[in-house]
Amino acid sequence: MKIKGKEYRTIWFENNVVKIIDQTKLPHQFEIKDLKTVKESINAIKTMEVRGAPLIGATAAYGLVLAILENNDQSFLKRSAEDLIKSRPTAINLKWAVDRMMNKLSGINSEKILDVASIEAKEICEEDIKFCERIGLNGLKIIEGIYNKKKDAVNILTHCNAGWLATINWGTATSPIYHAHKKGIPVHVWADETRPRNQGANLTSYELNEEGIKNTIIADNTGGILMQRGQVDMCIVGTDRTLSNGDVCNKVGTYLKALAAKDNNVPFYVALPSSTIDWNIKNSKDIPIEERSSEELSKIEGVDEDGKVKKVKIYPNKSKAMNLAFDVTPAKYITGLITEKGICEASEKGLKNLFK
Repeated sequence: MKIKGKEYRTIWFENNVVKIIDQTKLPHQFEIKDLKTVKESINAIKTMEVRGAPLIGATAAYGLVLAILENNDQSFLKRSAEDLIKSRPTAINLKWAVDRMMNKLSGINSEKILDVASIEAKEICEEDIKFCERIGLNGLKIIEGIYNKKKDAVNILTHCNAGWLATINWGTATSPIYHAHKKGIPVHVWADETRPRNQGANLTSYELNEEGIKNTIIADNTGGILMQRGQVDMCIVGTDRTLSNGDVCNKVGTYLKALAAKDNNVPFYVALPSSTIDWNIKNSKDIPIEERSSEELSKIEGVDEDGKVKKVKIYPNKSKAMNLAFDVTPAKYITGLITEKGICEASEKGLKNLFK
């Protein structure tokens, strides 16, 4: 996808250095950052310089490549893998990518291991791009169906950022939107601001602007009244972990949007690659829900009149804050899951029919 007319991916490997777009600087500054060690990869994941389940997984994969460059030793590689998995607990893609890399590298000769690791990390990225493109083509059918009925712009509500900045390219929830735009279907996106880190405002709106797609940022609590007024044709969100029964764990606030959509008969879809499916956990109560620093709530960042980025405190000094990063949307509130293999109902039967 494009930034200032130039095509980018969110991560790439060049001259033994991992290159990323530092997403903590967006939308006010565009910076490419170098990751040279596995610790820098872990820090990039923890501090959300990279974020989004598929991108976190790719960063972890390349983190293991950097670990081999640092110290071509199996015990160091194993410790690095364990530290990467601990960096963010909720997104299943992180552990999936690390496990895939470690299974591939098991028993590989130390002289060949760097080449094998580099090829596998690149394959994880290329595979994600293909999957996200297919998600877009599958989701496009839904948007086309709505457009053919109303013959007017299709209003789509998103939550957080499940765009190309959360993957390697295309995105998950945005991929159908980008494909619809390419086909000439008029779309307009309601982008939830997504407090506390404002990924919807800072990232979703930013990338849609770069692609020339009409969008409007709304406060997180505005979606319900827009649905009541008939101003939302469908919702598409991403997911950090989807259970085999169809329950979806995504950015906190997703559950409330699903409830509002159900009450107003608005279709609510979740877009995901198969790497985001957790086939092991059966009960959503067992999903590790990340609790992040309360400072993400009590402080907010922006640009002042002089063009300088500043962070200011917005809460009373004595007030406490709780910052849960994710919630769980039960399958019964989800219209369908959009995957690289097709669209299915949010259920064990639906998923198993696609992924045999």
